[in-house]
Parts: sequence; C-alpha cells; structure tokens
Amino acid sequence: MNKFLRQWTFISTCLALTACGIPDMTTKTADTHLPDQYKPDFSGKTNAANLKWRDFFEDQNLVKLIKTAIENNKEINILMQRISKAENEIEARRGAYLPFVRGGAMAGGEKPGKYTFSGAVEDQLLLGNQPFPSFVPDYAFGLSSSWEIDIWRKLRNATEVAVLEYMATVEGRNFLITNLVAEVARAYYELITLDNQLENLDQNIAIQENALEMVRKLQFFARTDTLAVKRYEAEVEKNKSRRYEVKQEITVVENRLNFLLGRTPQTITRASKHFLDINPQMLGTGIPSQLLQNRPDIKAAEFEMAAANLNIEVARAEFLPSFGIRAGIGFDAFAMKYLVNTPESLAAMVAGELVAPLINKKAITANFKNANLQQVQAAYDYEQKIIKAYVEVANQVANMENMKKSFDIKKNQVDHLVKAIDVSIQLFKSARVQYLDVLTTQRDALDAKREIIETKQRQIFAMIDLYKSLGGGWQ
Repeated sequence: MNKFLRQWTFISTCLALTACGIPDMTTKTADTHLPDQYKPDFSGKTNAANLKWRDFFEDQNLVKLIKTAIENNKEINILMQRISKAENEIEARRGAYLPFVRGGAMAGGEKPGKYTFSGAVEDQLLLGNQPFPSFVPDYAFGLSSSWEIDIWRKLRNATEVAVLEYMATVEGRNFLITNLVAEVARAYYELITLDNQLENLDQNIAIQENALEMVRKLQFFARTDTLAVKRYEAEVEKNKSRRYEVKQEITVVENRLNFLLGRTPQTITRASKHFLDINPQMLGTGIPSQLLQNRPDIKAAEFEMAAANLNIEVARAEFLPSFGIRAGIGFDAFAMKYLVNTPESLAAMVAGELVAPLINKKAITANFKNANLQQVQAAYDYEQKIIKAYVEVANQVANMENMKKSFDIKKNQVDHLVKAIDVSIQLFKSARVQYLDVLTTQRDALDAKREIIETKQRQIFAMIDLYKSLGGGWQ
C-alpha cells in the first residue's frame, strides 16, 4: 500500500506541475441574430434554394453547359484532390490512437577492442589460456509494439478535428459548385444579350440604310443637301464598326464560358430568340435562418469553428503527461543454429512510460495560444459569412423588384421611340423637320433598345444571384 501511495503521489505531482503551466485563454461564441424575415417579405411557401439547378434553369442548352462545367471544371477537380487528402488525414489520425505493431529482423556482430570497457570485462572473464574474443555474430527477429494511451482524448479529438475539416472541405466544394453554376449561367445569358445587341444593331443599320436611300433620292430632287447624305453615311458606318466590337465581345465571352467548362474554345449552342420575352419571377426566399442550412460557405465556416474549438483541447492536452506502453518479443542468439531455441533464445520486454513537459514549454504554449486565436478568428468569420449572406439576399430581392419596374418603363420608352422614327421620317419627307431630328430619333431608339436589352440581362442576373445567395445551385 505504501508503494502504491508513493507512485500515486509521484503521478499527482507530475500532473500538478504540468497543469499549472496552462495559460489562460479567451474564446468567442458566435452571436449573430438574423431577422425573422426579409424586407420586403417574399418568403413564399418554397425556398428556391431547395430547387436543384436542373429544375431551376429551364433552358436545356444551359443545363447541358452546367453539367459539362461540373464534370470538367479544373478548380473542382483540384478541390476533389484536397477532399481526398482530408479523407486520408482522418484515417491517419484515427490510426494514431491504436497500438502500433512492427515486425523486424536483424543480423550483425561486434568485436570489442581489448582495451575498451567491454573488452576489459570480457578479458577478465576468460578462462585458462583462451585467446581474446574475436568477432561475435548476433541474429534476432521478433515483434515490437507501442501504444500511447489516449487518456486526455488528445488523439481522438485530433481525429474529430480532421473529420470536421473534411466536412468543411466538402462544403467548400459545394460552395465552389454554387458559384460555378451561377457564373456559367451569367456567361450564358451575357452571350445571349450580346446576340440580341448584334441583332439590334443590324436592324438599326437596315433602317438607317433605308433612310440613307431616301435622303439620296431627296438630294437628287434637290430637296436636301449633301451634308445630310454624308451624315447618314457616317452614321451607318459607325454602327457597322460597332458590329465588329460586339462580335469581339461575343468571342471573349464564348472563350470565357468554354474555360469554365474546362475545354478549348468552340461555338456555344444557345437560344437567343425571344430574349426580351423571358420573365424572371421573384423567387421564394424562405426565412433568413434557412441560410444556415442552405449556404455551403456558412456550413463550412460552422465546421471550421467547431474544429477550432476542438483544436484548443488538442493543444491543451500537450501540457498534460502522456502515458505509453512498449512491448516486444522475439528470438536473439549469437549463432543461427541457436536462434529458435526455446526458451534459451527467447527474449521479451514490456515497459510503461509517463512523459510530461516540465521546463521550456514555450513551443506548446505558443501552439495553445495560436489555437485560441484561431478559434476567435473562426467565430468572427462565421458571423461575417452569416451577415454577408443576409445582405446578399436582401440586395438581390430589391434588385429584382427594381429591375422589373425599370424594364417596364424602358419597354414603353422603346415603343414610343420606334413610333417616333416613322413620324420623324414622314415629317422629314414633308420638309417639316431637319435630317438631324431624324438622326437623333434613330440614335435614341438604338440606345433605348440597347438599354432595355441590358436591363433584361440585369434582371436575369438578379434572379441568378438571388438563387445563389439563398444557397441554391450545389444540389
């Protein structure tokens, strides 16, 4: 009993000495409260984030492009390798708290010098006139085992950290897919927008060429001057030049879209007709708290925060003593013919060890402080992502409403200007307005059509961005 008390007193003293060196820390608990609903409220019955991207986008050309992008995109493939590495890290840490068993064999020998300590001992043990020992072989084989007893859960906590980091990496992949789906959709509709801009230019060039022919005829009958003809010719040439600028923009967007799809430049199949007839509907946003379940970046930040909390416990355990057991069994002999003789050549060992840091704990103290700082940083990052997600949704909800109203107004503007073109031409023929009035009206109509196409693009972009902001696109 006295021996047991002395051992227990020794162990308790070691624990007390090591535990006294753990510095104080200040952790942070994430504290962000979201409103009960968005303003204005467009919660709807179904949260649009629950829709799979195959069901959300109706254009089958776009669906095929997104499918190709997810399969071929290089960034996703790179991230998949990181996920595999994170998965392997789990296995590595899981194996750390299991016993290690190793097998081995050894062959060697030794001849000590006569005037060394070992040689002097052997020289004194020689009997009679036998010569000084020569080279003595040594052969051995057997098993050895070591096991760190995870009494403080340091190794198991480290495994759980690896699991959480793996899950955060998976959510990172989902967030990348969400962004990729939105980026492919935006590029696709940007391409369609440019197609419509080109068609709008062609229509205006045709109108202006007809007007140019009319002015030339009027000049022939001396009803207008050469200046009007030249101004019309310059206007036609300007718009023809603009066509090539739009074509270059189409090439750039096509190449960017092909890059997202992980392939070399090629023609993108798309449905550009009836672009202005697309009517993006306000999406059901659900309630703000659903962002915590739908947004992959928020879920990834939540896993990172949980991992940071556990990392503090892992770092704290470094201050405490570690318990280990070492054991081995095998055969050892100076000659091969005696190697497997039992029990003469049989050798075994077992030992327990207690190791605790006592002096110069700066390294583990620094690691502990860094783990504490990482936890605080992860909590702030989690809060920031929640606020950012809410702001993004609120912005896109307002954006969709404003773009819809803007499009309706611009549509009326275009209708009025198209009618004004016909009126201005008739008035010009009757010499009631100058040619500059006709040119100005045509320019205004061209600009208004360009603006309404761009407004439709922004309206569609707002719908795509709202879907992404709600956490849709990765399913």
